[in-house]
Amino acid sequence: MSAFTLHRRSGRAIATFSGFEADLLRSLAGQLVELLRHEAAVPDADRDPLEALLDFSGPTTPPEDPVLQRLLPDAYSDDDEAAGEFRRFTEGSLREGKAAGAACIIDTLEEAGLPAELTDESLVIDVELDQQAGLIWMRSLTDLRLALATRLGIEDDDEDRWLALPDDDPQAQAFDIYQWLGYLQETLVGAMSR
Repeated sequence: MSAFTLHRRSGRAIATFSGFEADLLRSLAGQLVELLRHEAAVPDADRDPLEALLDFSGPTTPPEDPVLQRLLPDAYSDDDEAAGEFRRFTEGSLREGKAAGAACIIDTLEEAGLPAELTDESLVIDVELDQQAGLIWMRSLTDLRLALATRLGIEDDDEDRWLALPDDDPQAQAFDIYQWLGYLQETLVGAMSR
């Protein structure tokens, strides 16, 4: 994979992914969408839009899943009542926004030529992101990295522990994916800020 770079004429961020890389990224984004939309806090898409807009019956307690707790933290750490009220009004839309961002990654990859099922080992796709899509990808890559870091138990300044694992250790491989997502994010930020 090449890093994201800025295409001078179009102003778009461009990267080339192998089929494997694109499929891995789609899988990670799909898992995030499923996690965010799998609980009762998700708005019902079949409801009347005005009713949905005026519905403030969201959850008042943090989610049980540690990844969701990290992605949807309490707004007030020292006031459970205020945190619950804030969560009641905001969690549904926050979940939907994060899920929509991850879905944007999937859509972009598929529009660039990633088939529903990857069968061609030599497939290469080029992804181009305009400013708006680039911002969505940046936020979603952050969410993916937070989710993976939470599942793995990655903490600040513990990189040596992860790098000391043997290459065939599944956790070392997951850490490599975490670092790869960071590389994608870093190069995308660099391309979009030029």
